[in-house]
Amino acid sequence: MWSYILKRLLTAIPTIFLVLLIVFTLIRLIPGDPAELMLYELDDPAVVQQMREELGLDKPIPVQFFIWLGNLATGDLGVSIRTQEPVLPALLERFSVTATLVFLAVSMAVMIAVPAGMIAASKQNSRTDFAIVLVAILKLSLPSFWVGLMLLLFFGVYLQWLPTVGYVELSTDFGLGVLYLIMPVISLALTEIAVLTRMMRSGTLEVLRLEYVTHARAKGLSEAAVLSRHVFKNAFAPALTMLGLVMASLLGGAAVTETVFSLPGIGKLVVDSIYARDYPMLQGALLLIAGVYVVVNLLVDLLYGFFDPRVTLK
Repeated sequence: MWSYILKRLLTAIPTIFLVLLIVFTLIRLIPGDPAELMLYELDDPAVVQQMREELGLDKPIPVQFFIWLGNLATGDLGVSIRTQEPVLPALLERFSVTATLVFLAVSMAVMIAVPAGMIAASKQNSRTDFAIVLVAILKLSLPSFWVGLMLLLFFGVYLQWLPTVGYVELSTDFGLGVLYLIMPVISLALTEIAVLTRMMRSGTLEVLRLEYVTHARAKGLSEAAVLSRHVFKNAFAPALTMLGLVMASLLGGAAVTETVFSLPGIGKLVVDSIYARDYPMLQGALLLIAGVYVVVNLLVDLLYGFFDPRVTLK
């Protein structure tokens, strides 16, 4: 297994390098000069040029890229142009917010979607199946930002049950922190519940047609025992792939949800950095996102062996 992990990490290096090269080049093609944005309305070409030299933006793009790679090799991601804070600590602080949000949302989605999909499949073409599929389709058709706004209006403004925007760390005040997370977690989880429910239903339907399931029923096992002991693992394997993609995507930045609820996560940080042309922060954030995709997909591959014994890691 360790050789497989090492092989996967080594093959990921060229991919991450290529992503960084493309991103590094493209973000510098975005209209707008960070030096001019920092100086606001100061119209002095000499001062702007001096600021560009201080930021290292006067050098050719290839030179800037290799300087950044050299600093990256020493663990230095640079200093934010916008806030003047070191990039790495800021990224880790913001990522912890996003990780908390995503972990809760994905956990909620799995706990609801897995049993819902299996129940729908076990009662195929019944009213229960139709109702679950209909709800899943309705959830897929609702944009997450719209759901977030509706939750804000109903539970935050109209009923005033929950705080509207902001964030309180769970370590600071657990009860208040949970209240601030309820609406963002629900908003983020609804779409993922719909996707995973349909995937779980499809996977369960395929497994239910296999001969070993018929044999298990012939032995007199109840339908619940058949689903939990013999169907779940094999049916969950396809959904696991989708779950890995969903989690990596959300960890990479749930930008819309974080913007709607003013959460200081990695997604909102990326959006703010784009507007401010904060190259060091944006580059560091995208490097973190690429690393998250690699790690999460590696974990998914390792879990395949648990859910499907036929899968071997070489």
